[in-house]
Amino acid sequence: MIIENEAQLDDVLSVPCPELVAMMKRLDGDIMVLGIAGKMGLTLGRMAVNAVKEAGVPNKVIGVSRFSEPDSERKLNEWGIETIKCNLLDQNSVNKLPKAKNVIYMAGRKFGTDGAEDLTWAMNVTAPAYVASHFKESRIVVFSTGCVYPLIPLKCGGCTEVDSPVPVGEYAQSCLGRERVFSYFAKANRTPVLLFRLNYAIDLRYGVLHDIGSSVWQGTPVPASVGHFNIIWQGDANNRALLSLEHCESPAVPLNITGPETVSTTFIAEYFAKIMGKTVTYSGESADVAYLNNAAKSFRLFGYPTVSLSEMMDLQAHWIMEGGKSLGKPTHFEVNNGKY
Repeated sequence: MIIENEAQLDDVLSVPCPELVAMMKRLDGDIMVLGIAGKMGLTLGRMAVNAVKEAGVPNKVIGVSRFSEPDSERKLNEWGIETIKCNLLDQNSVNKLPKAKNVIYMAGRKFGTDGAEDLTWAMNVTAPAYVASHFKESRIVVFSTGCVYPLIPLKCGGCTEVDSPVPVGEYAQSCLGRERVFSYFAKANRTPVLLFRLNYAIDLRYGVLHDIGSSVWQGTPVPASVGHFNIIWQGDANNRALLSLEHCESPAVPLNITGPETVSTTFIAEYFAKIMGKTVTYSGESADVAYLNNAAKSFRLFGYPTVSLSEMMDLQAHWIMEGGKSLGKPTHFEVNNGKY
């Protein structure tokens, strides 16, 4: 498979797996995606609509965001998603949202945290309190991050859900705060909640592979301060997020979501260099620790991802070499001091 343009990419990232279509036949109620206008939300919302249509059920998919970029709302409406403008930091606005039995919470703030820590904490902790209180009768999948875990040595094999969070830096601390707030309301109101700890989703317009491949293609040094990482195709992550609605519990349960490999930064860079006919250089000293997550529990629930590491690398190399669009949003995967 080769992906030639954004329309085709959006199509591929929005294909529901058979298990998701089957789940939609069982799922009671509409699905509301909060923070739908972010990097993953558009294709996740479209995937939900596609799954509902294939299942032949009447459930609606509703997308909520501030919609600072009108094109996002237009796309969603064209795909059959009902949209509502809402600032999740405004409690009155949150309380006016229609109740939905199924909620995917994708809102959050990461980049720009350093120097604006107050806004990051408000977005990642205060907004969840408003949402969890308002949607206390819903089941809620809460997007989180593997960065709540500590940086660990490669030999450890990745953190599992039983490992205690040890967040590094204010962004990761605020993400743990988001989890704690939803966990509190899950207990207080018996709201079923799943904490979706994701590391890192790959969409050809952004992501770790895009960052490394772009550096190789442009002849700039590849950051080597973090020598290993985990990734998963965004389409697979989208499917898992929606399937997780059936696995929400009270008290809240965490679930690691990523691919099965521990991926080497230098391996990826050298692979891209060979395909692109480039010479790769590096910057920074490789640390002996990284954010590494073990997603074995999710594989037992959902099976292994459908798009392999080698497929992702080939798709990404072709996209970059053919001048495919970039969102201009680096992942900063090389950051290991918690400052974003």
